[in-house]
Amino acid sequence: DLLWAPSADEVYPPGFATTVSVMGLSDGLCGAVRPGHFDGVATVVAKLFNQVRPDIAFFGEKDWQQLTVIRRMARDLDLTFPAAEAILGVATVRENDGLAMSSRNRYLSPENRTRAAALPREMHAAIARLRAGEAPAPTMAGLAAALVAAGFDSVDYAEWVDEDSLQPLQAPGQGNGRLLVAARIAGTRLIDNMIV
Repeated sequence: DLLWAPSADEVYPPGFATTVSVMGLSDGLCGAVRPGHFDGVATVVAKLFNQVRPDIAFFGEKDWQQLTVIRRMARDLDLTFPAAEAILGVATVRENDGLAMSSRNRYLSPENRTRAAALPREMHAAIARLRAGEAPAPTMAGLAAALVAAGFDSVDYAEWVDEDSLQPLQAPGQGNGRLLVAARIAGTRLIDNMIV
């Protein structure tokens, strides 16, 4: 096995002044709350691909927006090592109660960790409503309200989007739908997504 672990100076040499920006896909959802975040992600991943030249790359699906940004960047910049088709999503691993595994979960008290299980539960309920034909706007509003009622402090977003363009969907059959949610509980921001 080999590990490529360059120092910060190797990745960002003195005078480093170049960034990669993926317009559109980086703007909404997490990008709206964390401006510039995906520019940093795209830049460091482009550098990684150029340094390592992998045949295949794996990224977790839990951060669906990040995976979409990286695929778009590889396609747009002709990064053939790996090609966009060789950037594979790895299914989200979940705790027994359905909460997506994340290093952020450890910041939750036992009580708030129990409350956090409402996130996947309420997402499944919203997906069932969408599949039954309920309009997206009231479904997303209901999802956000249910999360706050379950103990979340706030919901950054709850959106049903096309999984490739990340554009909101208005009706079934418009695209490959995915429900994306970011919500805060006790100062910890949790993200999740599920296929609709």
